[in-house]
Amino acid sequence: MQYMWINNKFLPILALLCSCLSVLATGTSVSYDSSAIIINGERRVIFSGSIHYTRSTPEMWPDLIQKAKEGGLDAIETYVFWDQHEPQRRKYNFSGKLDFIKFFKLVQEAGLYAFLRIGPYVCAEWNYGGFPMWLHNLPGIQLRTDNKIFKDEMQTFTTKIVDLCKESKLFAPQGGPIIFAQIENEYGNIMKPYGEAGKSYIQWCANMALSLNIGVPWIMCQQSDAPQSVINTCNGFYCDDFKPNNPKSPKMWTENWTGWYKDWGGKDPYRAAEDVAFAVARFFQAGGVFQNYYMYHGGTNFGRTAGGPFIVTSYEYHAPLDEFGNLNQPKWGHLKQLHAAIKSGEKVLTNSSSSTKQIGNGTDLTTYVSNSTGQKFCFLSNVNLEDANVDLQKDGKYFVPAWSVSILDGCNKEIYNTAKVNTQTSLMEKKSDGAENSTKLSWSWVSESMNDTLSGKGSFTDTKLLEQKATTVDVSDYLWYMTSVDIDNVTQWTDAKLHVNTTGHVLHAYVNQQLIGSQWEARGNNRFVFEQPVTLKSGTNIISLLSATNYGSFFDLTPTGIAGGPVLLIGKGNAVKDLSSNQWSYKVGLNGEDRRLYDVHSPSGSNWTLNHRLPKRVPMMWYKTEFKAPSGTDPVVVDLKGMGKGQAWVNGQSIGRFWPAYIADKTGCSQTCDYRGRYHTGNCMSNCAHPTQRWYHIPRSFLNNGENTLILFEEIGGTPSPVSFQTVVIGTLCGSAYEGNLLEMSCQKGHTISEIQFASFGDPQGTCGSFKKGSCEATNSPSAIQKACVGKTNCSFEASEANFGSSTCGKTSKRLLVQAVCN
Repeated sequence: MQYMWINNKFLPILALLCSCLSVLATGTSVSYDSSAIIINGERRVIFSGSIHYTRSTPEMWPDLIQKAKEGGLDAIETYVFWDQHEPQRRKYNFSGKLDFIKFFKLVQEAGLYAFLRIGPYVCAEWNYGGFPMWLHNLPGIQLRTDNKIFKDEMQTFTTKIVDLCKESKLFAPQGGPIIFAQIENEYGNIMKPYGEAGKSYIQWCANMALSLNIGVPWIMCQQSDAPQSVINTCNGFYCDDFKPNNPKSPKMWTENWTGWYKDWGGKDPYRAAEDVAFAVARFFQAGGVFQNYYMYHGGTNFGRTAGGPFIVTSYEYHAPLDEFGNLNQPKWGHLKQLHAAIKSGEKVLTNSSSSTKQIGNGTDLTTYVSNSTGQKFCFLSNVNLEDANVDLQKDGKYFVPAWSVSILDGCNKEIYNTAKVNTQTSLMEKKSDGAENSTKLSWSWVSESMNDTLSGKGSFTDTKLLEQKATTVDVSDYLWYMTSVDIDNVTQWTDAKLHVNTTGHVLHAYVNQQLIGSQWEARGNNRFVFEQPVTLKSGTNIISLLSATNYGSFFDLTPTGIAGGPVLLIGKGNAVKDLSSNQWSYKVGLNGEDRRLYDVHSPSGSNWTLNHRLPKRVPMMWYKTEFKAPSGTDPVVVDLKGMGKGQAWVNGQSIGRFWPAYIADKTGCSQTCDYRGRYHTGNCMSNCAHPTQRWYHIPRSFLNNGENTLILFEEIGGTPSPVSFQTVVIGTLCGSAYEGNLLEMSCQKGHTISEIQFASFGDPQGTCGSFKKGSCEATNSPSAIQKACVGKTNCSFEASEANFGSSTCGKTSKRLLVQAVCN
């Protein structure tokens, strides 16, 4: 169906008189059928990419959007994060970094479309799945089901977002960039336990969304039984086999996972550019018309926004743009060329019939033939793990590498192959900034005040163990549980143990003001048992337990913290004291948080200690230092090597949680990556036996021109002496292009190519950093590259004998490999 904006309403075009069609001059009509997205009557295939405004900064938005456009995208997708915009019920925030209206306007200024994913449940590895924590505490509420209290709140927020978009004329028929909107998110993955209530809830979601009259199509992802008034879509690593539940709907892929997220203790995931390209090409070969990369820019989980359990601060996701906004090469360039290749056949793909011929051995040819012109466009794919040579008779012979797709213009000329990378590879480095930060940082510190909590004094009491998220309402990661126990016969409690069952993520236990131990959950577990020996005294003993928790996307029904326990003292002869029903005292958060020690303007700043021996490996410490920002415009990171676990702030702005003490597994990594075959998150891992995350992004907009302040809260004990500030730059730059293809090479802004370390056009071998000459090459390779590139920020040239001279390779397929250095 197609819509137009008439008299402050969106009305179906079919219901309007022809005289109304002039309205399209100021707006954009959006419709679809099974083979195209139709925008102002033009049949399109759409490439989109996810960029979350909350995981970057407003200063980064224009550059990210422009790089997405240069990468061949047509649209930008983002979630809207309910918890950020309505942190307290009916108290909204849409300013600064939460100004999503500004974000969409920048998208439009760049000439791109937008995809609004309201949810309002978003998952996204975000704290509590994007739900505000106050929602959990509403009496009688059940989330994401046929519950009136929840539905009323969901409708109020969804309507608020839609109204803001309408007021700013952001929907396409109003002349804005938004061409699609989403309600709910991947509900089909968890719907079964909700039974009939889940089914009626999904019907309600669709009806509620449609009643908002936005004039563009609504979608539901991962919802095979979505009402046919909305479009059901696919999420995953591969979606070529997906079919919408309505034969009139377009085949849409709302999340093509370009990599994967990382959790504390985990290794670095990696999904090869060749495999992402293979998945995209297979999707369009099978009739796809809309594809969105999740993520195109992953960004950073600033503050306490990282979800759980155990999602790290970096949301790199191995996306085409890295965490800092740099081009992640070769992925960005390889996909850019793929978009151009598919776009070259757009008119045929969206106005044709298709047929697929099985050639044999996992190789097939899909032919699209234009209904009007007879023009052809083909996809030749090889899903085998072995290379294939294919003879298409009069249309030529083709070498199709394993697990790859060749795109054939006119069905007789290869213009792209997903396994043949013709772009640069950038090896990024962390570089110290010369003189500005060459001197050792000077640190001051203050201990976290715990006199009250270690004495058992809190803010309120209860006779049961409370659930953590309902108690803290997400104002802090921390909740103190405190009680006392009287011991008459000390002998019976010699060699006693404290036993705590917890669904928190970290527990620090103190008995009589002494730390007896700290423990955290194993990766993937939502609960653990803490058991440590304790020394008890005759009389009253104070037990203080500090639980630290962040919230994952399915924690609405799962208790967190020490809720329910039990908390036991175990003595000789199996003597047990169950403390679970004791009088418990509670305190939400840390005293340092209450005193705003992380704020450079806090009046508590005078309490910092300086010019004494720096405490090292002492838990519950606050550290502060001053530094100057590294010069230039390159992205800035702080290296927190030596620190344990905690949170970090720069000039009062949180850069997220840190945990360099959590070391990734020692096994499961490889220096090489065989991308052939279906990807899974254990493929091609790296960073074994190293800190899960050592470097933390400091956006340039957080920094002052003069002095800057870094404040760290150290929870488990660390050493701040090794902490330093660095920039992220391209160190080694490598280029690869097969004969007849254009190779483009570039450094970051402000840098130039200073040296060509290797260049050979012929049959060179190896990978970036270890290239070597083959058995033949063109003699002018090094000199031609030197002349074209040295001293320039970017350069380009075709890999051909015309540029590099004749070679001795004969009929051997030739390739150009280059390795250079950016100064």
